[in-house]
Amino acid sequence: MARAEAAPTSEQDIGELMAELGRNARLAARAVALAPAKTKNEALRAAAAELRRRAGELLSANALDVAEAQSRGTAASFLDRLTLDPSRVEAMARGLEEIADLPDPVGRLLAAFERPNGLLIERVATPLGVIGVIYESRPNVTADAGGLCLKAGNAAILRGGSESLRSSRVVHQCLVAGLAAAGLPEAAISLVPVADRAAVGAMLAGLDGNVDVIVPRGGKSLVARVQHEARVPVFAHLEGIVHVFVHAQADLDMAKRILLNAKLRRTGVCGAAETLLVDRACAATHLSPLVKMLLDAGCEVRGDAATQAADARVLPATEEDWRAEYLDAIIAARVVDGLDAAIAHIETYGSHHTDCIVTKDDIAARRFMAEVDSAIVLHNASTQFADGGEFGFGAEIGIATGRMHARGPVGVEQLTSFKYRVHGAGQVRG
Repeated sequence: MARAEAAPTSEQDIGELMAELGRNARLAARAVALAPAKTKNEALRAAAAELRRRAGELLSANALDVAEAQSRGTAASFLDRLTLDPSRVEAMARGLEEIADLPDPVGRLLAAFERPNGLLIERVATPLGVIGVIYESRPNVTADAGGLCLKAGNAAILRGGSESLRSSRVVHQCLVAGLAAAGLPEAAISLVPVADRAAVGAMLAGLDGNVDVIVPRGGKSLVARVQHEARVPVFAHLEGIVHVFVHAQADLDMAKRILLNAKLRRTGVCGAAETLLVDRACAATHLSPLVKMLLDAGCEVRGDAATQAADARVLPATEEDWRAEYLDAIIAARVVDGLDAAIAHIETYGSHHTDCIVTKDDIAARRFMAEVDSAIVLHNASTQFADGGEFGFGAEIGIATGRMHARGPVGVEQLTSFKYRVHGAGQVRG
């Protein structure tokens, strides 16, 4: 641990530190890949207990992080993601225990078939190896990412944001205590101990081939940098431009309940609604109540001409608003000419993250869910369910919007690959 606590003074020192983290993680990855489920679960539960035991210390460290962020004039939505309280610490601990309760994803038999020549072929889940996770502000990601990677038999190198470094260090120490209690190598979950951006560059370069996958979790600039510079595969979403489409056959009370939750439950999460689309066929009855509800709840509404006409408090929307991820109490709203126009708007302006239709028409819902090419599509449910914990994954390492095997909430199953096992009885190829 002495090397990890050292404060490198030059880019060369940081490079050496990161190279050592990579080498140690690669060695640890083999031990974790071969560890039985019981051992990994013991580590997770011990880490959860340590989080509870050190909750006071963690909250004190977090208070310093928050105060420093406030002194820099950090946005309220960012502060919300950074701030811990007793319930959030408890949620972290429960999250680790829920991960421990999940079936072990390693060694799952994914498929089995026999060839005409008698060869029996099995496809079996295996760990990815070493996963680098680069994230901003949220200290809980330290626990979620470390726990998920461990459960899936991977080693993790975690690089939290400078704004949450004190908090993340305490969380990481709890994870390391769990590893030690289970007899697993401490390097199975490493935390980059410096805030220097050179450390991110080293991870994106792959740490001499020791990083197999990078997962970024943060703002648009961070994810864009990772996608542009990474020399290893990336599981990521660039942004969450999330839509709620209120169809002609939507129940108004249901639409109000869903929209209010989707937008304002937590505005700073990637599943928060950013654009409201209202079918012209129901605009006369639905648009004004929906807009008034949002405005009365303290949400700024930026709308097209029809939405502005529905309430004098609506501000005019610009072209940029249809592409905006506000992560704040702001929403863009417009009236569209039916299902086709709603789907076309989402295809034009969306980010393939999460989109919702509110309707009693099952045929329209099926079309929406078939034709909207997003990682998560919902019918009559809040977009804030776009979360690995809500999917029963225990937690998530992020939400991927690409088209690789990991899409949507990235949980333990998505953090595995596979290999083929071929059983023969002396066959040779002619």
